[in-house]
Amino acid sequence: MKSPSFDLEAPDHFTAGALGSPGERVFYLQSREARQVVTLKCEKEHVGALADYLSGLLTQLGGAGAEALPEASFLEPAEPAWAVGAIGVGYDERRDRVVVVVNEQLQEERQAEEPATARFQISRVQAAAFVERARALMKAGRPVCPFCSGPRDAGGHVCPRTNGHNVH
Repeated sequence: MKSPSFDLEAPDHFTAGALGSPGERVFYLQSREARQVVTLKCEKEHVGALADYLSGLLTQLGGAGAEALPEASFLEPAEPAWAVGAIGVGYDERRDRVVVVVNEQLQEERQAEEPATARFQISRVQAAAFVERARALMKAGRPVCPFCSGPRDAGGHVCPRTNGHNVH
């Protein structure tokens, strides 16, 4: 069954969220326009990379403007429409909108199908709020090992840079 595609031309909400405990969190992209809420499951790396790219784009565009950042909280319950495979970003100069295009990750048995897409045309202020929210989510994860930059659990981790010794 083909997954639904979405095109939100002027969403009033665009954010990232994570549910679960550090090390076991599930990440989401989420947007809302009118009464339609679109939630997509993604990887932590998707959220971090999108935040980094949007931050750079906002710098090139001269910032987000003087508006206060909108509330970017995650709306529950999280019922993802599908899982994210790839994300692209563009800029619509005429409308002064950042265009985020998300493509569905297809499972092997569905490789012949056309992946679903979600298109979110967000304001610069929404992009800035997303960057702030995403960076907070990244910091809330597991601490990083100072030797290998890998995630450490509460009991430490076996670090490849210390010949397998446990690092706390």
